[in-house]
Amino acid sequence: MKAELIFTGTEVLLGHIINTHAQYLGVKLSGMGIEILLNTTVGDSRELMISVFRQALERSDLIVITGGLGPTTDDLTAEVVAEVLGVPLIPDRESLNAIKDIFQSRGIDMPQSNVKQTYFPQGSIILPNRNGTAPGALIERNNKIIILLPGPPHELKPMFEDSVVPFLSGKTGGSEVFKYRIFKLTGISESAVQDLLKGLGGQGNPGIAFVAKPDEIQVRITARAADDRQAEELLEELSGKVRPLLDKYIFAHDEEILEEQVGKLLLKKRLTLGTAESCTGGMIASKLTDIPGSSDYFRGGIVSYSNEVKNKVLGVGQEILDTFGAVSRETAEAMALGARENTNADLGLAVTGVAGPGGGTPEKPRGLVYIALAAADRVICREHHFAGSRAAVRQGTVNSSLNLLRQYLTGKI
Repeated sequence: MKAELIFTGTEVLLGHIINTHAQYLGVKLSGMGIEILLNTTVGDSRELMISVFRQALERSDLIVITGGLGPTTDDLTAEVVAEVLGVPLIPDRESLNAIKDIFQSRGIDMPQSNVKQTYFPQGSIILPNRNGTAPGALIERNNKIIILLPGPPHELKPMFEDSVVPFLSGKTGGSEVFKYRIFKLTGISESAVQDLLKGLGGQGNPGIAFVAKPDEIQVRITARAADDRQAEELLEELSGKVRPLLDKYIFAHDEEILEEQVGKLLLKKRLTLGTAESCTGGMIASKLTDIPGSSDYFRGGIVSYSNEVKNKVLGVGQEILDTFGAVSRETAEAMALGARENTNADLGLAVTGVAGPGGGTPEKPRGLVYIALAAADRVICREHHFAGSRAAVRQGTVNSSLNLLRQYLTGKI
């Protein structure tokens, strides 16, 4: 089954709203073995929407349209679909009653404009919306499937899971199985990754693809097969060749959240952590405390941006700062020891570096970062050279810091 996704709304087209639907629907549909041919974003223009939808009908078996199901004059999706299919809009009594109930529960009368949301192209299967006033619709016509979904993510996702997935599962039962694995890397460039993996293939089956982000590189392994077992075997065969070549740079797999993994490991080992940050300005502490329950293992953090704070709060010796400088292995190690002592934690994690864009020198260029971890028996320090903008250097430092902590907790270092 070949699919096309159409995202409507001038606010999405102009970037005022981030289009998270492309990622969500892409992952969900491809995981069901559905091949996505094209994503299109179109503003609230009847003529353009008609043109885009007509072209999609010619190319694809499945068309998913998001947005444009509201009560206002710029909500055009149902009208456009009905016009292109050459069918009338028909009111749905159950949808009308459901919307009235929503407003009644709020203690107000339903505005007349909301009646518009109960009209759909003739032949539609109505998809109930348990989180809003805009029902969705599913239409089968001339061997094509057309799905209309509301724009707000908190409405679209439950509707897709509850109504669309069961329907499409019945349609794709005999199709290929699609599986993927993602390796998330830090501390290495995209070109260097490709050099390490040269000779392992590219866009075949199984295949390798690369995604470069400011703070990480993702290596995506994909496989298609007639059944789940064959797809998994293909995936594991290629992943088994890729993993050893990239192991030192991998900080997460698939949908893993590194700070959540680290938290679970700290809890399991009954260890506590304190941090000292210079170039990241508290970003590591923020990541760690994003996880509920982090107070069970995270003691606190010190943002030691100035040398004075490094010296007077963390106890980094003035001689170390004068001799080696704030960005040095020696300072990072002393900061980690100071973080451990000042927060009364089992482990101290510290970072110091040149995030840029200014401040670099030939000896200590932009992107140079030292990351240190202090435990009861030893201090570990790593030197990194991150490329890119200030934000990329800082985020790369956060990823590498948490990865260093994970490696320690799993006995890899």
